[in-house]
Amino acid sequence: MEEILTGKEQLLPRATDVKPLDGHILLLTFDNGEVREFDASSMMDIPAYKDLASVFCDARIECGTVVWPGDIDVSPDTLYLRSIPVPSI
Repeated sequence: MEEILTGKEQLLPRATDVKPLDGHILLLTFDNGEVREFDASSMMDIPAYKDLASVFCDARIECGTVVWPGDIDVSPDTLYLRSIPVPSI
């Protein structure tokens, strides 16, 4: 049976803030209030991200995801699904 999308489907949380950390880690805040860490170090070996190391500290949020100069970005779902929660203090 074909599923019809209505525009009311639940999306995964979207990023609202990013802070680049040492070791190519992104400290992310999501629109549901969660703070999570995303390890971007493994992306450095992927050809599409070959320039990421040189602009990593220039990360910013656009449309719920992280973007960098040079048209580099990461899927917002990937950011959430492959990040780990940061314990609250």
